[in-house]
Amino acid sequence: MEHFVVSARKYRPETFEDVVGQKAITNTLLNAIDNDHLAQALLFTGPRGVGKTSCARILAKKINQQATDDETTDFAFNIFELDAASNNSVDDIRSLTDQVRIPPQTGKYKVYIIDEVHMLSQAAFNAFLKTLEEPPKHAIFILATTEKHKIIPTILSRCQIFDFKRITVGDIKEHLAKIAEKEGVNTDEDALHIIAQKADGAMRDALSTYDRVVSFSGNNLTREAVTENLNVLDYDTFFRTTDLLLENNIPEALIYFNEILAKGFDGQHFIAGLASHFRDLMVSKNQQTITLLEVGERTKTKYFEQSKATSYTFLQEGIDLANSCDFNYKLSQNQRLHVELCLMKLASLTDPNSPEKKKTKHHILSPKEVKEASTGFSNPSVKEETSEKYTEKASDERKVEPEEKTLDSSPTEDADMKSTEAESSPTETIKPTEAKSVEKKIAEEPREKIKPSLTNLPKKVNGLSIKSIQEKKRLKEQQTKDKPEEEQLTAEFTEEDMLNAWNDYMQVLSGNGSKIVASVMGTSKPKLDGHVIKLELPNESMKLNLIQDQGELMRFLKDKLQNTSISLDISVNHKSEKKYVYTPREKFEKLREKNPNLELLRTTFDLDI
Repeated sequence: MEHFVVSARKYRPETFEDVVGQKAITNTLLNAIDNDHLAQALLFTGPRGVGKTSCARILAKKINQQATDDETTDFAFNIFELDAASNNSVDDIRSLTDQVRIPPQTGKYKVYIIDEVHMLSQAAFNAFLKTLEEPPKHAIFILATTEKHKIIPTILSRCQIFDFKRITVGDIKEHLAKIAEKEGVNTDEDALHIIAQKADGAMRDALSTYDRVVSFSGNNLTREAVTENLNVLDYDTFFRTTDLLLENNIPEALIYFNEILAKGFDGQHFIAGLASHFRDLMVSKNQQTITLLEVGERTKTKYFEQSKATSYTFLQEGIDLANSCDFNYKLSQNQRLHVELCLMKLASLTDPNSPEKKKTKHHILSPKEVKEASTGFSNPSVKEETSEKYTEKASDERKVEPEEKTLDSSPTEDADMKSTEAESSPTETIKPTEAKSVEKKIAEEPREKIKPSLTNLPKKVNGLSIKSIQEKKRLKEQQTKDKPEEEQLTAEFTEEDMLNAWNDYMQVLSGNGSKIVASVMGTSKPKLDGHVIKLELPNESMKLNLIQDQGELMRFLKDKLQNTSISLDISVNHKSEKKYVYTPREKFEKLREKNPNLELLRTTFDLDI
C-alpha cells in the first residue's frame, strides 16, 4: 500500500509561480532578487495557511540558485529553519547568532527562517536585536508570524514587512479544481465553492477539507456530499425557507426550522445565514451588483430567479429582522422561540392581512366611497356639482381664477361652511346672508345630519389673491363662531380627592389593558398646587408615555372633580433616573459598585455580559 501524503504537503508550491493569491508579494520578491535589492531582514505576516512559510523556502532556494547553473540544487545546508514556538529562550537565540558568523560552504547566502517569531520571549527579542540590525553580508533572516502586533517595535523597524492577504474564494476554488483534475476526481462546482468558503481564505485549510471530503465521497465530489460531511447549511435550505416566507406559510416554516435543528444545526447559524441569503438576493436584483455574488453559475441562476419574486422592501426589512435576531440571540432565555418569532415576522411581511399592514397612516377614499359618503345630501344636483368641482380642482390646481369662481358660485361652499350647524340642528333653516364681496344669496332648505366625508373637510383656499385671503379669514371666524363653548366647572376639591380620582383612572387603564401608562402613573405620587397637579418622573421615556395619554387623563380628572381649570405639570428628576437600571450592562455596573469582586470574576472566566 502506497503511503498517503496529504494534499497540503503534496502540492506545496515549489516556485513563486505556484503560489496562489499572493501575486503582488511574489512579483516584489522576484524583482528584488533580479535587481539585487533584497533586504537582509524580512517579515512575512498574515493569516494562517496563505503561503508565508512556502514563500520563505522558495526565496531561500531562489537567492542561491543565481550562483550556479544547476536548478536542481536545493541548497539545504544553507537554509536553517527555527520554530520559535519551541525554541524561544535566550540560549536558542545565542546559539543562532553564533552560527550566523560562519559563512556558507556552497552558495552565496545562508538563510535563517524563524517561524512563529511572535512566540519569542522578551529577553530573546532583545538578544536578537543587534544581529538582526547588522547581520553579516552572507546572512538573510526571514521571520514569519500570524500575530504581528505581538512583535516588539524595535524588531519591526529592522525588517522589511510583507503583509500576506487572505486568498479569495475564486482563487481557492480554481486551485482545488486543478488538484482534483490531477487526482482524477469528478467535482461539482458548488461543492468546491462550499469548501473554499469554509476555508475562510486559508489554502491549507481548504486542502485539508478537500482530503476529508474526498475520503468520504470517493472520486465523485458532489454538493450534497460536501454539505453532509462538513455539516453546513447549503443554499437549498435558504431557498426553500425564503419560498415559505414569501408564501406566508408560517406552519411549514416552523416545521422546516425544526427539521434543521434536528440535524444538529445551531439556530444562530441558521438566522445569520438567512440574513446573508437576503443580502445575496438583493445583490442579484441588479446587473451591476450581481458580480458581488460569490457562488457558482447554477446557484447564481437560482438567486436571480428567486430575486424576481422578492421586493426591495421585503429584503430590507428581512435583513433588519434577521440581524436583530442574530444580535439578541445570546441574550434570549428561549433561543428557539426567539428565532421562531423572527420567522413569523418575516412570513408576515408580504401578508396583506397582517396587522402591521392594516396600520395605515392615511386612508384615501375611493370614488365609490366618496359617492356613498355623500348620500346625506337631499338635493342630487348638489352631489353632482360637488363631484364636478373636486374633479376640476384635481385636474388643474394652479389656475387661481377658476378656483375663485368656484368658491363664489358653488353650492358646495354653503354645505362646507354650515356643516357644524347641520350637525347641531338637522331641521334648522339658515337664512340667506351677505358676507363681503365673496358671498351670494343662496336658497336654503332643511338638511339632515351628514357623515364626515370629503365635502365636510375644511376648505383649502389658494393664498395668492386678496379675495382668497379674505375668504380664509371669514372661514376661520365662522369655525370659531360655530365651535361650541366648553362648559366651565369650578367645583372645589382637595388633594385627597385628586389622589382618589388619580387611582380610579389607573384602575380604568389596567382594566383596558393599558398597563404601561398605569405603571407610569403609579411610579410616583402626584402633588396638588392650587389647580395644578405636579408629577415627578424618573426618566424621559415615562414622561413621553404619560404625555401621549394626557388628553384622556385630563378629561377624566376634570369630569371626576367637576373642575375644568385643572392642569398637569410633568417634570423629570434626572438624579433619580440613575437609580433605575435597564440593560444587562447597567445591572452589572450597579452590582459591581456593591461588590467589586464581580469584575475579577468576569475577567477570570472571560464572561460575557
